[in-house]
Amino acid sequence: MRLSHLFGQVLRNVPQDIETESHRLLLRAAYVRPLASGIFSLLPLGLRSVRKIESIIREEMNGIGGQELNLPVVHPAELWKETGRWHEIGEELLRFKDRFGRDMVLGMTHEEVVADLTRREVQSYRQLPMLVYQIQTKYRDEPRARAGLLRVREFVMKDSYSLDADQAGLERQYEAHYHAYYRIFARMGLRNIVAVKSDTGMMGGKVAHEFMFLSEIGEDTIAICDNCKYSSNLQVAQFRKPSPPAEGLLPLERVATPETTTIERLASRLAIPSARTGKAVFYAAAVPAAPGSSDTREVVIMALVRGDMEVNEAKLAKATRARWLKPAAVPSILELGAVPGYASPVGLDDPRLLVVADDLVQASPNLVVGANAEGFHLRNANYGRDYQAHVVADIASAFAGAACPQCGQPLRLTRGVELGNIFQLGTRYSEAMGAVFLDETGHQHPIIMGSYGIGVGRTLACIAEACRDSRGLIMPISVAPFDVHFVQLATGTEGENIRALADALYDELRAAGVDTLFDDRDVSPGSKFADADLIGVPVRLTLSPRSIKDGGVELKRRDQEQGTVVPRAEAVSAVRKVLTELRREIAPPAPPAPPAVRAESRST
Repeated sequence: MRLSHLFGQVLRNVPQDIETESHRLLLRAAYVRPLASGIFSLLPLGLRSVRKIESIIREEMNGIGGQELNLPVVHPAELWKETGRWHEIGEELLRFKDRFGRDMVLGMTHEEVVADLTRREVQSYRQLPMLVYQIQTKYRDEPRARAGLLRVREFVMKDSYSLDADQAGLERQYEAHYHAYYRIFARMGLRNIVAVKSDTGMMGGKVAHEFMFLSEIGEDTIAICDNCKYSSNLQVAQFRKPSPPAEGLLPLERVATPETTTIERLASRLAIPSARTGKAVFYAAAVPAAPGSSDTREVVIMALVRGDMEVNEAKLAKATRARWLKPAAVPSILELGAVPGYASPVGLDDPRLLVVADDLVQASPNLVVGANAEGFHLRNANYGRDYQAHVVADIASAFAGAACPQCGQPLRLTRGVELGNIFQLGTRYSEAMGAVFLDETGHQHPIIMGSYGIGVGRTLACIAEACRDSRGLIMPISVAPFDVHFVQLATGTEGENIRALADALYDELRAAGVDTLFDDRDVSPGSKFADADLIGVPVRLTLSPRSIKDGGVELKRRDQEQGTVVPRAEAVSAVRKVLTELRREIAPPAPPAPPAVRAESRST
């Protein structure tokens, strides 16, 4: 490809509100262009890198037995209604009506479509196991797109779906994906990847892991134990809670605490540690109208945690099976008889209130809690004697320094970008949609499913974030848009001769199968070198009067400061040798041990 004819121009400046360096570089280097909020066009350079990312994914999916297919982006709403997700998922699922008035959706994932196909294509245990996958466009109507390709509305995703006759088969496919994902990301030059336990969320099922690229640009917080390698998304991270010392239950006592609406002020005024207090946090929510019901009722949740803890909203939503959860408005809290800043469950009894207590609150005697009166708190409030909860569960959020649930050592919190996820769905979709098979005795069983995704655009963004320097991108050879960036510096009286030599060398590179971006433009040498560094092709080859004088052609790796001059006749073989070295360097290491999927799946 001649750079003079490449569609898309390198930018000298980009908007000032760009949040991440990877977004800035992908814009400047002409890999992507925004069309609307969260919607991007891939220019030729970006598309060439994406195609290489997809090729690696395909190789690894085929390697574990995957069969590629292609599923529609537009789905009839009936499928989503069968599983209940039509009602469970909020506005991020884009719903619309076609010209005949039928409800439709733009697919954000394809579990329903795969279950529908499966119930028509699979009848016997002899057809199982199976693994199907696609690499296809999805749409999620994100309320706030951010950071370029990291959070978008339209995106390309690899989604695969395993179909098994039993739990053991699902666990094997889950582990196969676990290993394949580490190989995929390592082959793309991403080594700072960790698989963490995660919430199953809208997908359902019992076991899930996310593959996180550790970076401060990430939206997710991850709890990691450096001692035993425990890792979990903060949404579901567990920690060893302290065991409160045994003590007798003291009488409930009302105390004046004017202008004391925070735990910090309360602890200071009463000269007690925050661990001796209880904190009430209010949420508006839609929860099941009755156990097992698909109908919902709107309530105000009072989440009660110890004063030295914070409420984990993901844990709270799971404990209450809330369809949605948001901070409660002050008037709604007052209607229940509670007073913000001075609230507790003591003395409250309203059918619109759902009290959820953390299990540590239940075990902690003689806490100081709100008196539901402005300027007053209660000493020595005890669960069971003074108040009850509708739900008792682990709803406290892990924090830096909390004890690891496995070994007790302090947890460390870090940030990460979710690049992939794997879910053990079980029979959640097959039972809802009647996707069944007959076993060897003729008995009918629901097919056991797994779902596994990788965000292709996010992966490109994280590669750009991880592989760069102050001058631009340093793309790994496996995903770079080209192998070689060939620069000609044809100036002065030798210009015509150098152009002829450069054209001949370009033809030789192409004939040798070296994917080359040839900068044949009539611009300054400084601009050519700056653009080459910005675009980040892994090898730069320069033909100039100086290189000819020094003996041939300058060859330089993008990740190294100094280049070397090789004889003109040996240029192609020298390039191929360097490319071989680069590919060898990026060979994936052995992945870490897989998760204990069997123990988890049977204990949750």
